[in-house]
Amino acid sequence: METKEISTQRTPKPKWLRVKLPTGKKYTELRGVVDKYNLHTICTSGSCPNMGECWGEGTATFMILGNICTRSCGFCGVKTGRPETIDWDEPEKVARSIKLMNIKHAVITSVDRDDLKDMGSIIWAETVKAIRRMSPGTTLETLIPDFQGVERNIDRIIEVNPEIVSHNMETVKRLTREVRIQAKYERSLEVLRYLKEQGINRTKSGIMLGLGETEDEVIQTLHDLKDARIDVVTIGQYLQPSKQHLPVKEFVTPEQFKKYEEIGLDLGFRHVESGALVRSSYKAWKHLT
Repeated sequence: METKEISTQRTPKPKWLRVKLPTGKKYTELRGVVDKYNLHTICTSGSCPNMGECWGEGTATFMILGNICTRSCGFCGVKTGRPETIDWDEPEKVARSIKLMNIKHAVITSVDRDDLKDMGSIIWAETVKAIRRMSPGTTLETLIPDFQGVERNIDRIIEVNPEIVSHNMETVKRLTREVRIQAKYERSLEVLRYLKEQGINRTKSGIMLGLGETEDEVIQTLHDLKDARIDVVTIGQYLQPSKQHLPVKEFVTPEQFKKYEEIGLDLGFRHVESGALVRSSYKAWKHLT
């Protein structure tokens, strides 16, 4: 297993990265349900800066297939190692959580499971089916791994037809090998193209900034995503999870994020979420339209 680069220092965060504490009646209600039933969401475990806003709109993100990833990406705070055995009851558990929380729009994501023959795609499909059974009014976004580009695994997602299917590029082409290690830039683009070609109505992808990319590289990535017929793009600031992860090379200014948003909209993307605190599921409910 490859080791992650160790940074000896961390750059202080600028003022525009300060996070407001989540508030609001809907947030308080959902927080109470999560605590009462000991439910697990990425929103809480990842201390997402947008949790209050998303929960206020009835949106939450859930991670399936455990919390240990088979990949060792330099940006990611998820633990790397040998994953636990599959919990075949997990689809029902996630669906039950969504029902208890009365979620209007759920985002489902997962660790990479390259250790499995199907790379976790069967659990993915069963989770979508379980949510449909228990909460037929809940709309879904599936933020999937690349499944190593194996079409049969991707087909399982296509067959259950979530309202939105997302797969993140994470960074520009030049930095992909350093940032994502086992992933491939072109393979991710091919996954996104395949989803659209096979009839997925709304596709989505996201990238992080501040890892050493240039403006021209970000703009080229937006062009590549447009060529893959992506509908929605998210652009956010990379934040170093720990000293063992890749360092932040730059804190991108709000003005630069706004510039990328305008470029993306001019290219014809249906939605572009671009800002320092933007994450993959930020304003996810809006992306249905």
